[in-house]
Amino acid sequence: MELEELQANWVAMSQELENQKKLTNEIIVKMTRNNYRNKFSKLTNYETVGAVICYILTGFIVLNFGKLDTLYLKLSGVLTIAFLTVLPTLVLRALKRIRNLDILQGSYKENLIRYTKEKNRLLQLQQIAIFVSFLSVLFTPALALKLLRDKTLILSQLRPEQGMAIVFVLLLMVFVSRWGYRSYKKLTNSAETLLRDLEE
Repeated sequence: MELEELQANWVAMSQELENQKKLTNEIIVKMTRNNYRNKFSKLTNYETVGAVICYILTGFIVLNFGKLDTLYLKLSGVLTIAFLTVLPTLVLRALKRIRNLDILQGSYKENLIRYTKEKNRLLQLQQIAIFVSFLSVLFTPALALKLLRDKTLILSQLRPEQGMAIVFVLLLMVFVSRWGYRSYKKLTNSAETLLRDLEE
């Protein structure tokens, strides 16, 4: 009788330990999912604020588009509007897709493949945004001067301090672009590490 009782207790304890192990694994996976999503929350907030500013600037350009009296300025206005609306929207969508990746669905390998695809898309969008930002230096100064002061930018009449200001802006753009892209890479690599830890 005591042996049967001991066996029954042993089986009960084994089942209880197995249930606790499953519960612990579920808790770990859910905590990992929350940590994963939280990694992208702050970045999404920054990008949302940036997108709102871009949309406000777009509205300003659209409302004042009539002031653009040359083909160059009109083309600059259209390119700036496209840049200020398309890229922020694409970045926000890419962030939403990568943030909402449900790591509880599918296998570890499938999730890692999907994550890598979304990560590469997000980083590629950042590279495009950096390139277009530098390209926009060719047309936004003239556009801004026309819209804000109703003056035409003539490069031959550029004063030395204005030239220095443009050089300063370019150097600042290099610094901010490198810092921003490195931050994106660091964040996405950190999130990938969280996913890889799930394999263990």
